Amino acid sequence: MSKTTMRKTGRSLPITLLRARETVMGPVREMLAASGVNEQKWRVLRVLDETGPMDQSLLAEKACLQLPSLTRILRAMEEQDLVSRATDPADRRRSIVTISDTGQKVIEDHADANRHLFARLETAYGAERLETLLDLLEDLTQTDFREG
Repeated sequence: MSKTTMRKTGRSLPITLLRARETVMGPVREMLAASGVNEQKWRVLRVLDETGPMDQSLLAEKACLQLPSLTRILRAMEEQDLVSRATDPADRRRSIVTISDTGQKVIEDHADANRHLFARLETAYGAERLETLLDLLEDLTQTDFREG
């Protein structure tokens, strides 16, 4: 067995972030299970609910989705009448996505459960620690440590 200088997987940032994601997303997936909306669609709806109609490229960025994946997801969401897409009259190359009344209802139907999940997390982890964690993770997303 070779010795390496890499961190142990128990202290690996990528693996720890994945574990933390699953800890948070498991209850969210359970909340959404009966709705026909998966976590990716939920993120899209949440972003549109928060920001209003949005360019598809910016929506992909804000919802943490690759643009080709978002395009496929939006097709399904249109079929479910959760969103609508229209060509931007100012720039015919852009597509503007808008949450529908049905999509808004999904948000409303899950708002209390979502708040309850977050409150449970905040209680279990601590409000101050959670805010610090969010600040640190936001700082991390602004850090470019790639070579070059």
